[in-house]
Amino acid sequence: MVRYIGAATLVLLIILVLTRTFQLKRMGIKAIQFGEKDKKDFLILPFAFLLFYIVFASAFGLPELGGELFNNEFTGWIGVAACVMGILLFIYALISFGISFRVGLDEDHPGELVTTGAFSISRNPIYTAFGLVLTGIFFVIPNWIILIYVFAGIWLFKRQILLEEQSLKGIYGEKYAAYCKKVRRFL
Repeated sequence: MVRYIGAATLVLLIILVLTRTFQLKRMGIKAIQFGEKDKKDFLILPFAFLLFYIVFASAFGLPELGGELFNNEFTGWIGVAACVMGILLFIYALISFGISFRVGLDEDHPGELVTTGAFSISRNPIYTAFGLVLTGIFFVIPNWIILIYVFAGIWLFKRQILLEEQSLKGIYGEKYAAYCKKVRRFL
């Protein structure tokens, strides 16, 4: 049961991003900026597909990669709770973002600086949500490859956040600096 929930969490994240992207596209806003500033962003895609395969293989009985580090139903339900918290935070962040939502850096049409809603408790609620979901997925499917994904994901999130912070400082200047003093990077 918990493995199905883990797989459903990943599908739900994709559906949420695509739904918001299409809503913004209808308003004339190009929300997908992924890979436009740095083509190396596309190197992430094969790794994302591998993660999806590992999760779906575990949930639906396909040939599995890697091996489980432990098997405990209680930790699986802790993982489900983390996935649910991550999805809820992600939805809250999408709502809070409004029309400023972007996937990737958009220095040409960045939208307004969002400091309310989810962004009043974290400067990076979407990355925090992804981190919760990824950690939750590991507790649901304690595969050693997914554990590597957790650590690599945290490193990549931090790398991307630092790039975005530099961009936001250039775009919003003192307004962003004041925001950084009031709100923490994560939770």
